[in-house]
Amino acid sequence: MTASAPSTPTRITAPLRTRITTETVDSSSLARNAIDGRWIAAAGATAISLTAVFTRLADVNVATTLFYRCLIAAVPLALLAWFEIRRHGVPTRRTFGLHLLAGVLLGIDFATWTQSIFLVGAGVATILNNVQAIVVPLLAWALFRDRVSLRFVLAMPVMLVSLTLAGGLLGSDSASAPDPFLGTVLGLVSGVAYAGFILIIARTGDPRGGPNTQVLTTTIVSGIVGAGIAAFWGGIDLTPGWAPLGWLAALALGGHVLGWVLISTALPRLPVQIGASMLLLQPALAVVFAMVILAERPTAMQLLGCAGVVAMVAVVSMSRREPAVEDVDTRAPADRGDAAVARRRSVDC
Repeated sequence: MTASAPSTPTRITAPLRTRITTETVDSSSLARNAIDGRWIAAAGATAISLTAVFTRLADVNVATTLFYRCLIAAVPLALLAWFEIRRHGVPTRRTFGLHLLAGVLLGIDFATWTQSIFLVGAGVATILNNVQAIVVPLLAWALFRDRVSLRFVLAMPVMLVSLTLAGGLLGSDSASAPDPFLGTVLGLVSGVAYAGFILIIARTGDPRGGPNTQVLTTTIVSGIVGAGIAAFWGGIDLTPGWAPLGWLAALALGGHVLGWVLISTALPRLPVQIGASMLLLQPALAVVFAMVILAERPTAMQLLGCAGVVAMVAVVSMSRREPAVEDVDTRAPADRGDAAVARRRSVDC
């Protein structure tokens, strides 16, 4: 009896210490997830909605825009990523590879979308880019057999019609849209690439691959890829002037750094169709900002399409919140019971 007594605390202490550490990490995760991911996504979409306006105000070609956008954004992102890596560690090679692929798709998105801004207008180009709200859930269903909600299925035809109307394919004003057909094609290409980016980021589950590290990686890669594609429409101007540089800095720090960090934080917390639909707030707000700041005047049909987009955001995203991965205790019931017993025994000891 006395010989076996010392072994009891030894057997309990080691697993208990591990479980206490795990519970501490889970508590910090719960604190980080206290804010609903939909609110974070909405804040990020609002920040990004000004991107097209800043692009038009800078008034430089696509390659110059992408070069300075990514170069300026990389500076604060590198600092944020450094603190993140010190806290959580370096991402795995698999996560880093996924971030590289996401950066390539984002570069395609940036190049084609920025050019479409000059062809169909800032607000309408952003609406077209968000065909991702339809492509993302369909890709998730086709590739990963994700469940598609009945709300999304019913809302999809309205989304398609709304995007068509917002794109200006019916009754567009040639003065504000120099080439609506090519601009629409480029906007849709950018939306498909954007959908691939969202799907990859939403599927990156490595806790060490935090949002700051991810945004830094995708920013560098997208800057290289996007500027290379954009060279088709003109080379990089290294001396654009102070006024364009100011607007490009606003684009990089506000629309890029703030917006993408918020969105990359929110996407892994949300079901894929809700995350994609929440981002549709971005084009609707972009149309409003373009009207107020740039004096763009969309047609009545385009405004009707924007209203349809906003309505579908409400239909698809305003559902009951599903718990995030970190909110769920993934231990088996037996392990939870063992942890409770160990805590009681430790008190007795």
